[in-house]
Amino acid sequence: METPPPPLPTRGSRARGAVRKVAVDVSPLRASRDFRRLWFGLLVSEFGYQFTVVATLVQVFRLTGSAAAVGLTGLVGFAGLVIGTLIASAFVDAYDRRKTLIIAQVGFMVASGTLLLGAAAGHPPLALIYGAVALTAGLSSIDSPTRSAMTPRLVGRELLPSALALNQVVWNATALAGPAVAGVVIAQRSGLQWAYAIDLITYVGMLLAALGIRSIPPEVDEHTKTGWRAVWEGFAYLKGRRVLQSTFAIDVVAMVFGMPRALFPILIVTQFHRGPAVIGLLFAAPAFGAFVAALTGGWVGRVRHQGRAVIWAVIVWGAGIAAFGLAGANLWLALLLLAVAGAADVISAVFRSTILQLAVPDSLRGRLSGIHILVVTGGPRLGDLEAGLVAQVFSPTVSVVSGGVLCILGASALALLVPAFRRYHAGGTI
Repeated sequence: METPPPPLPTRGSRARGAVRKVAVDVSPLRASRDFRRLWFGLLVSEFGYQFTVVATLVQVFRLTGSAAAVGLTGLVGFAGLVIGTLIASAFVDAYDRRKTLIIAQVGFMVASGTLLLGAAAGHPPLALIYGAVALTAGLSSIDSPTRSAMTPRLVGRELLPSALALNQVVWNATALAGPAVAGVVIAQRSGLQWAYAIDLITYVGMLLAALGIRSIPPEVDEHTKTGWRAVWEGFAYLKGRRVLQSTFAIDVVAMVFGMPRALFPILIVTQFHRGPAVIGLLFAAPAFGAFVAALTGGWVGRVRHQGRAVIWAVIVWGAGIAAFGLAGANLWLALLLLAVAGAADVISAVFRSTILQLAVPDSLRGRLSGIHILVVTGGPRLGDLEAGLVAQVFSPTVSVVSGGVLCILGASALALLVPAFRRYHAGGTI
């Protein structure tokens, strides 16, 4: 008996297939209960953290009226990141990662509580705000590498790119919604107090998630190092690995020169002639673009030339930022350009994280993730300083445009100087 041919796909089935190809893959959430809990905990806590990001910049500008003082928040945050990375590298790969995550959440709550008390006092000293910013940054150098080191163990190698894309959905969804809501909250009477209180409360989400997962001891043996020897071993691993070094270097270029967030409280008044309630839109616009890119990132697992993808993504990021600086008083055009930049940034982040997590052994993954977090979150803080100082000497517009141009030039130079990075493909040597 002759077998009948398979039925032709209908228009509806073709559409559903196309959606599945581009939509973010949620398989890691179904496959791992612990990853699912941490993902939802991250969603809650990151939403609250965005209130503090906006509130500290607004509070410092209100207290001082100085672009340089606002930019200095980036320097103290970076100092906290460096110290936190050194501390975390000494133990993060040698102890139960679940316990480490729990301790970090308690520390975050202390930092948020300090900012809340300062705002309630009315006119806190800048040292208190800077100190809390540094503490939060230092704790993130422990919290983020710990979660990153957990992820491959929770979901496996095959689902890792999808899990990282899902994390990008969280970070960018919260960076989209958080600042937009924070701007409205901060514009109200006692708004700063409410912003810090929201941050404090939402850390409970990640704390409960960490309490609810299983113990995750690292894969160690009797030769696993702790203390300063562990710190040195983590940094020594980078020696000679040009591709891995390049993933760090290109993000430094993108974030130090191309991230103008410290200028948003100034630009919203001097360039766009709007009030503080609108400032959240500037913070949210890059996150909106990144959120859309992350939601439609089902194709990332099919990209083989990951090094080339990172380079082009960073070039588009720089172009979007430079164009944003030239948008003048047209707020909606400026928001669109920031969204384009944010979309490019999330693509770069997914591929850089994939290269790192799959190339590094578990016994070093926490420390290398710590260095990665130092670069990823330290870059914007140095970018705050760079943007504030250039704006103080020249103007906010010059600061934004020059930063975007330097970002493009830096990514192009790295592509020429490190051909191995430009040619890197999935599964290649680092």
